[in-house]
Amino acid sequence: MDPLEDWFPYPSFRPNQREMLEFAAETARDGGIAMIDAPTGSGKSSVVSALLAARGTKKVIVAVRTISQLATFIRELELVRKVKPTLTFAYLVGKRSMCPLGGEGDPYRRCEAVKAFSSSLMREQAHKGSLVPTEDRVIKEQLRKMDPEHPLLCPYFIKSRVFVKDSEEAGLRMGPSGALRDRANRVRREGIPPENLNAFCRGLCPYETMMQAARGADVLICNFHHLFNDDVRDQLYANLDIKPEDVLLLIDEAHNCGDVVEGIQSVVLEARVLEGTMTELAHLSKNMKSVNAVRQVLPNVSRFMEDLRRSPKDEDWFDPAIFHRMAIKGSLYKGLEEVVEDLSKIAEKVSEKNKSAGIYKESAVEQFSDFMYRVYRAGADPTFLTLYRSSEGVVELEVRNIDPSGKMCEICEAHAGAVLISGTLSPLDAYMKYFFGDLVVRARSLPNSFPRENRLLACANDVTTAFRMRRDPLNTERIVGYIRAFAQAPGNLAVYFPSYQLLNTYAEACGSRVNGKKIYVEPRESGEATTALREFVGLPEQGKAGILFAVCGGKWSEGLDYRGEMLRGAMVVGLPLAPYNNVRRMVIDYYKHKFGREGEFISYTLPAINRATQALGRVLRTPEDTGVLVLAEQRFLEQDVRDGLPPWMQEEMERCELEGFRRLVLKWKDRR
Repeated sequence: MDPLEDWFPYPSFRPNQREMLEFAAETARDGGIAMIDAPTGSGKSSVVSALLAARGTKKVIVAVRTISQLATFIRELELVRKVKPTLTFAYLVGKRSMCPLGGEGDPYRRCEAVKAFSSSLMREQAHKGSLVPTEDRVIKEQLRKMDPEHPLLCPYFIKSRVFVKDSEEAGLRMGPSGALRDRANRVRREGIPPENLNAFCRGLCPYETMMQAARGADVLICNFHHLFNDDVRDQLYANLDIKPEDVLLLIDEAHNCGDVVEGIQSVVLEARVLEGTMTELAHLSKNMKSVNAVRQVLPNVSRFMEDLRRSPKDEDWFDPAIFHRMAIKGSLYKGLEEVVEDLSKIAEKVSEKNKSAGIYKESAVEQFSDFMYRVYRAGADPTFLTLYRSSEGVVELEVRNIDPSGKMCEICEAHAGAVLISGTLSPLDAYMKYFFGDLVVRARSLPNSFPRENRLLACANDVTTAFRMRRDPLNTERIVGYIRAFAQAPGNLAVYFPSYQLLNTYAEACGSRVNGKKIYVEPRESGEATTALREFVGLPEQGKAGILFAVCGGKWSEGLDYRGEMLRGAMVVGLPLAPYNNVRRMVIDYYKHKFGREGEFISYTLPAINRATQALGRVLRTPEDTGVLVLAEQRFLEQDVRDGLPPWMQEEMERCELEGFRRLVLKWKDRR
């Protein structure tokens, strides 16, 4: 164990930073789970230094959600390497962005299939004496003839492998090529950015290059799915030849863990998948008893979905017991468990058949099998809800995970230590319960270290987007007044709304410009959003300013880094609660049963507060940044909601009404 200063790459610590890093180092030494709530500017990324100082022989794995967060840790580790030149690190991003091989379908499935086919052919040729696959005539010919849209071999993987002779008893062993080892060694020591990786690999498989680099690296940075998806994590650890108890975890932007875990464990059945399953089964052997038996179930499921189409509700719960009975009605099955068992076997056969044909898209049968398994399990597991959505005559069924704590506990407890960090984990005790239930977790909350005089934080006491007031003309007029007053603040600004519906309402009310600033309305399409955002952040360089109208939790709210002049103020209009319906009520009831009265806050109010604080957090990214932060919603002044805000916000928040807010903004403008 080394002193913290040996790994810290800066000349001095920020306020409260040393205490935070020592807290993290203690977790690395003693084990357990720690959560750190530290506002922007606290130096959270340096927690990796603390883990390195205290790790002993353990590997450090950093889990991030976005490419920008990945880049942050690459920069941090490059600085650490200046004080510790022997430090090595690597990263992994999704195969979807790393794989240079063409073809349709799921890149993960395609990768595993072509690797298997390539390995088989390479091994066959190696036994004939061809130990360098890239020089083998047969392999070259097969690659030349290959259909690029349905590849069966991967030239990038083939270039990454050679065969060496072991002892006479062991025979031949396939290992990394010299070119792969060379590239991997350079990656560990040079920190090649993701956007340059393909060019750097020069025909080698980028994923294999990074995996080879990760095997010998002190630190591995990867995305959330590498950690929270069981299959992906198990395969990753097997490839690295490590066990969870050999690993210290650092989870960045940890407030997102719940949504990610719930998303991974949830599954949806669409009508097109059911129709595709019918088609795929019709092409299988009629002599297969299980195929014919399953085909009897499909019309029952279709009728169940058709009945829901007449429901007046857009989203609601359906009873899994009723679904079970309807699914097997008139079929050869006595229970849904038998259907699931047969479907699993059929899905496996279909998958193997498709892989052999170079088809790597997940089949409808596989998707239907996954759904039926989940809906069967949901009948006895209250952490999963069965629900349906109906829109424009189209119905889809979903089995939704509503409690990430089981998976969070399982993963974090299995590792040597786990440190979760975020700038929005307030209140910490609520997040501890949400993620870990009754498990013992250590926690630390830091104050805001940025100069207080660099920010104005106001909360309106005379407006709300509560449903009862949405059609009130005076309330609407006052909200527009807040937006117009806010637009007087200097520089680029952003206004965030709870939904696209409210966004469009106020965009129409405000027109195309406010105070001479062009309004940029967040579009639903990602491509359009990227173009508009690029234009907006470029305005300060032209001596101009604009206003974003966006949705809390949307494309322009989280995961973006508006440094310096890119964003000088943010306003959140309303409390961005999820729409209240029967499904939401059931989620709340589940958490009330688990945690008592606090359950409603954890499951319903806390996510809304987090969406709001994340939106405001886009403004002040460095100690030099200045900005105006506004909560245009009186419910933030109610005790239960106010207590959910970070302590520094509770302390600094200026309560105001419209006229007072106008004066605050003009005073701020004069100071700037």
